[in-house]
Amino acid sequence: MRKAAIAFITGLLLTYSPLHGQNDSTPFSLTLDEVIDMALLQSPTSKYIQNQNVNYYWRYRNFKTRFRPQLTLAGDLPNYTHTTQPITQPDGSIEFRQVSNLAASANLSLSQSIPQLGTYIWASTTAHGIRNLNKNETGFSGSPFAIGFSQPLFAYNWMKWYRKTEPMIYDEAQKRFVQQIEEIALNTTHRYFNYLMVQTNYKLAENNLKNSQDNLRISQTKKELGQISDNDFSRIELSVLNAQKALNQASMDLKNTDFELKRYVGLDQSMEIDLAIPLDIHFFEIDIQTAIERARENRQETSLYQRRLINADRALAEAKNSTGLSTTLRGSFGLSNSAENFLGIYDQPERDRLLRISLSIPILDWGRSASTVKLAESERELTIYNVNKDIEEFDRSVIVQVEQFGLLQDQLRTATEADKVAENGYQIALRKFQNGELSITDLNIALQEREQAKRDYIRSIQSYWVAYYRLRVLTLYDFEKGHNITYGNPMLDDNIERLVF
Repeated sequence: MRKAAIAFITGLLLTYSPLHGQNDSTPFSLTLDEVIDMALLQSPTSKYIQNQNVNYYWRYRNFKTRFRPQLTLAGDLPNYTHTTQPITQPDGSIEFRQVSNLAASANLSLSQSIPQLGTYIWASTTAHGIRNLNKNETGFSGSPFAIGFSQPLFAYNWMKWYRKTEPMIYDEAQKRFVQQIEEIALNTTHRYFNYLMVQTNYKLAENNLKNSQDNLRISQTKKELGQISDNDFSRIELSVLNAQKALNQASMDLKNTDFELKRYVGLDQSMEIDLAIPLDIHFFEIDIQTAIERARENRQETSLYQRRLINADRALAEAKNSTGLSTTLRGSFGLSNSAENFLGIYDQPERDRLLRISLSIPILDWGRSASTVKLAESERELTIYNVNKDIEEFDRSVIVQVEQFGLLQDQLRTATEADKVAENGYQIALRKFQNGELSITDLNIALQEREQAKRDYIRSIQSYWVAYYRLRVLTLYDFEKGHNITYGNPMLDDNIERLVF
């Protein structure tokens, strides 16, 4: 966010209070840039987008820690048992005996995944002690050291694909964050000009009522002198009533639009504002190829398209590896012992070894495996086709927007000249009418032309700025300053500062 704008906004909000609003009815004059910066800084939509971005940040942090070594301490302390249990005797019979013991156990393990191979390795040390309260005897057992591994063979390696897609999801989230912030600017521009149009209608209605009242006073004098007919005088009276009705309607529209703009931007509803027409327009040319390159570089769609292709390959790999031979190799080596005291566990422990291969081979599945693979292949081909089509449509949308932006600059120049001509024509018609050189019908025609030209002028300025910010949303690039658009997340910065590593 622009520091100068934030400083202005902060000063404005600190200076303003309900007391100021009650004692000073002078409205705050705001520009388009200032209203946009307010929306970026304090609007509810901006706060929601920042929170959403924080969520993706912690998701990515969780992913980064998932494949790091994990050290875990687990155990039971104490584990007290006093109950009657069925005990199998040496001859195979079962007798119910009272069991009363106090046990404790601990396990310290270190584990690590190897995503490239889908391997899981571990090392641990365990100790277990039990005291028979009925016989007052104590025994210990444990494994001073053990290592092991688990290696799937010919199996789907979810870790490899997870490591590919998760960073892309985070990259999409970061680009989407910038895009959504820019969309706030675009939506604010729509609301700004909606307010500006209604505000313009209100000011035109005020001016028309004033001119109509002046015309009525002049017409009353002319009527007394017999210089105007009763029919023309009645039409002038009617124009005053119509002007008053138009002003009342414009006033209601302005209140509704005022509420909507302030609610979206996050302004106090009691603050009186006046919006300025944004005339600081700079005409510049945009190279279409540069716009396409910046859009591909900065928009989330590029990462999304790549991830869709990777997911299609992942689904195909999963179909192939999950429907055929499935094998898992497990092995471990360690030392174990039992003793009457704790330290005896570590005195000449015995070796423990394990090696196991688990197999799963489909014999008869009525073609399910083959059809599953064929379905995945078909969906992959369809995904490739859809992605290529979406890329073409995306590039085309950028091209259309750049071309439209160039045409709107010419349209704005024309509308500006038309507004000046219509305003000058109305002022001439008004003077002629007041001098008795023009009829009320011709004056009304000049008035309508003036109002239409003024509205067309505002719409042309709106179309320019909407196209300008839409182009920024499509490319996430500032063509005036020549750099990519970036935004910081104040919520994320605060969380990182408070985080204790």
